[in-house]
Amino acid sequence: DSQYPMGYCESNRQVAHAETDDRHSIRLAASFQGSVRGLRPPEMLHNIPKVTMTISATTNTLETIPQAIDASTLRGWEEHQDDLMIIDVRSGAEFDSLHIRGSYHVPLGMLSEHTEEFAAKMGTRVVLVCQSGNRAEQARKRLDSVGLASASVLSGGVRAYAAAGGDVVRGRGAWALERQVRMTAGSLVLASIVAGKFVSPKLRLVAGGIGAGLTFSAATNSCAMGNVLSRMPWNKSPNEPTAHQVLQSLGARE
Repeated sequence: DSQYPMGYCESNRQVAHAETDDRHSIRLAASFQGSVRGLRPPEMLHNIPKVTMTISATTNTLETIPQAIDASTLRGWEEHQDDLMIIDVRSGAEFDSLHIRGSYHVPLGMLSEHTEEFAAKMGTRVVLVCQSGNRAEQARKRLDSVGLASASVLSGGVRAYAAAGGDVVRGRGAWALERQVRMTAGSLVLASIVAGKFVSPKLRLVAGGIGAGLTFSAATNSCAMGNVLSRMPWNKSPNEPTAHQVLQSLGARE
């Protein structure tokens, strides 16, 4: 022992101990790999640590955003979700008469023409709002078609949110677009029947055309008459924004 410096033997013992630990770790790893090779996929799942499976399940839950939410859920998101963005797709007159405070006005026609541009500006938690939910669902499908799958529709629309005690801004009264569609369709059917009796029987075909159009709208969840009416002057707001202005305001939110 006198041939070696002090502490040399102790160092050798530490190195030997470390090598022994390494060899033991290697044997354990080889043993684990061998046992895994012998397992079928279902058995492998049972051998995954429980904490990992819990974390994965929790992550999936957090990342899953429903396609439709109710007013109470939206109110909860407003209080706890900083990434929330509310998009109102109704006409300008409807928006002026009643809208959710802090929402962005993006009429359905405008969103349909610039879907990809708007999708790029929207956040990770988007709620689409209209009068009842039909137009918002159309907007959701358009956004989903360009890759934005994090949008939800507010069931019952703005009226349901206001009824639940949500913070809304009220303005001058205006007919909802759905009500205008019913009035227009009913008036055209009545006029065609009267004209068919007193002017020409062929004019009754107009009533049949209106009925076919309404049937198609219900089957496809779309409304061509509503799209036309939304562009009428009485459905425009004096402060109707352009697509460029709305895109700028959404960009400022990012």
